[in-house]
Formats: sequence, C-alpha cells, structure tokens
Amino acid sequence: MIGAKPGEASLKIFLINLDRATDRLVAMQQKLGSIGLYFERVAAVDGRAIEFPIQGFDEFAFRFKHGRRRNPAEVGCYLSHIECARRLLASNSKFALILEDDLEFPDDFVELLDAALAQTEKWDILRLSTVSDGRKFRFSRLTEGRDLAVALTREKGSGAYIINRRAADWFVDRLMPMQLPFDLALDLEFFAQLKSAFVVPIPVNQQLGLPSQIQGRRRTYHRSRGHYLTVMPYRIFIETMRLSARLARLLGHLTSARMEVALPGTEKVEAGGVSLVNNPAKQVSEM
Repeated sequence: MIGAKPGEASLKIFLINLDRATDRLVAMQQKLGSIGLYFERVAAVDGRAIEFPIQGFDEFAFRFKHGRRRNPAEVGCYLSHIECARRLLASNSKFALILEDDLEFPDDFVELLDAALAQTEKWDILRLSTVSDGRKFRFSRLTEGRDLAVALTREKGSGAYIINRRAADWFVDRLMPMQLPFDLALDLEFFAQLKSAFVVPIPVNQQLGLPSQIQGRRRTYHRSRGHYLTVMPYRIFIETMRLSARLARLLGHLTSARMEVALPGTEKVEAGGVSLVNNPAKQVSEM
C-alpha cells in the first residue's frame, strides 16, 4: 500500500493473479518490491472453474455487442477487475492501482504515481498501459518526462490503471453483468460522465510476449461474419459518442489550463506535491 500522507493509505495496490500462475506472482513481487511498492494479491477468477450460466455474464448482450462466443478466461478476467473495485470501496482508501501480472515498470514509476495523486481533479480513471497505438493528446504536465493526455479513439488493454472511488462505484453498479471484454468496457467511461486520462509516454509495458491466459484459442470464440449486422452499428455508435465526449473533455482541459496561465495569482499544483509513504504491509493476501 502507498500513503499520500504519513499514516494514511490513499492508494491501494491490487495485483490480479491466478492461483496456478506462481511464476508470474514471484516475478511481480520482485519487480514491485525493487521499487518499494507493496500490494494486495487478488486471486483471479479462474474461467476453468466457472459453471455457466452465471448472473455476472450476459451472454446475449455479449454476442450482440462484441460478436463472439463467451470465453471463460475472459469472463474470469472481467470479474477479477470488478473484485478489485469492490475491495477499494470496502477500504478507507481513495484510490486503487490495479495491476495484471505480466507487466514491466519504468524507473520513474513511483515518481509518476506521486505526481498523479497531485492532480486527481483531472481524472477518475488514469490509464498507465495500452496495447493500442492511437494518438494521445496532451493537456497537462505530470512530471518532467511525462504528461496527462486524452485518447479520442478506442484503446485496448487493462494491464495497469488507477481508479478513484467514483470510478469504482461505476464498475460495480454499471459494468455488471459483463457485456464486453473488460478493456472495452473500461473504455466507455464517458457514458458515466467520468474523466479518463492516459500518462504519456505510456509508462507500463504489458506486451512482454508471455503466453496469453485469455486469448490462447481466440478463433474458438469467433462467430460467422453475419455478426457484423449487430456489432458494426454498435461500434459506430460507440466511436461517435467517444469522439464527441472526449473531444469536449480535452477542450475543457486545455481551456482551464489557459485560464490558469492568464489569471494572475492563480495557484498551480506542482507535480510531485504529494509525498508517497510506503507502509510496510503483507505483500501477498489471498481472497
């Protein structure tokens, strides 16, 4: 856990890890421990153990919106991320850093976390990784080497991100039952009037070339091309709404930044204004 003030755990760290993936757990313990970060392990929901149908998965909506048959591993991943949001809401912490277990971190990771906690008014969801390469539009300096940015197009990947309690409420109340893969659902925050931002350059690498625990037999879950009759209209609608909402958000950020510069006497919060205190904690905690 990380505290923004001495004795206060403002940011919890949750690591999602399958019970059988002990090698990944050891690797992440070493990586996070080397930079002084302590986490709570969340035992990932194992798709192999799920007996369908379940209340947490809407198969009709999944096929209608995503055009694929259910993938038990994908369902397990989704439910694991929702569990992290529930744990944040059950704690006294204001924020949670949620991590999957196949990541690499930069040398300035703690510094950028510190800076992010100094600018929490600018985001509800702060994304630290992606598997897409869409352009990100910068709107605020975070550290000397990184900025906050808005993506106007869809971004996949949910390897590392921070949420506040408002976003956690949205996860638990509005993103259940599952109707899309988690990374695609995460990218729909604008429907809940939440603010989503990226750190750029993207700090966390989630493309390490490790065998996928979710998409290993991807073709098994495809449908016929006829599914595009429902999927394509839905995607066009989503992309149109995303572009409109995030462009408005970006313009709002840029306007606010100009006003801060123009108005004399306006106090500016410098990145790094919140000091992180790493509290000794048990590193591994079972569900």
